[in-house]
Amino acid sequence: MRSHRTLILAFALAGAIGWARPAAASSQVELGLGADWLASPREGAFQLTLAGDNWVGQHLSWGGRIGLLVLTDPSRFGVPIDFRLRGHFGRIYVEGLVGPWFLPRDNDALHFHGGIGFGLVTNHVRVGLEVGYLDPTSMVGLRFAFPL
Repeated sequence: MRSHRTLILAFALAGAIGWARPAAASSQVELGLGADWLASPREGAFQLTLAGDNWVGQHLSWGGRIGLLVLTDPSRFGVPIDFRLRGHFGRIYVEGLVGPWFLPRDNDALHFHGGIGFGLVTNHVRVGLEVGYLDPTSMVGLRFAFPL
């Protein structure tokens, strides 16, 4: 129940940011690849995502990502959905992520995800590390994103 309250709060915060100050410049879209290690039950996860962000300030953007998730167990697929708030500091970014991840074959198909990411930005690729929590375990992952 507590994770549902956090998720609702994150949705409300994202909506308030977007309503209070519309996007100043332009939006950005990126195609992402990710690889994660889940601490328990010690399995891997691979992601293909599509993300979009809108600028809300000179160094701040908000947006989301959605994609396809494949766990190392071949019969487990899912859909990760995250809302993110990203700070841009030259070639470095720092982001906070929160959202539901759907894993239909699990007993509880809806899993809370929250994480913190950081990385480097070039003209052709973003490379980063994400540390987070996917109910009921911790996770660490590597991210590559290609601007479209």
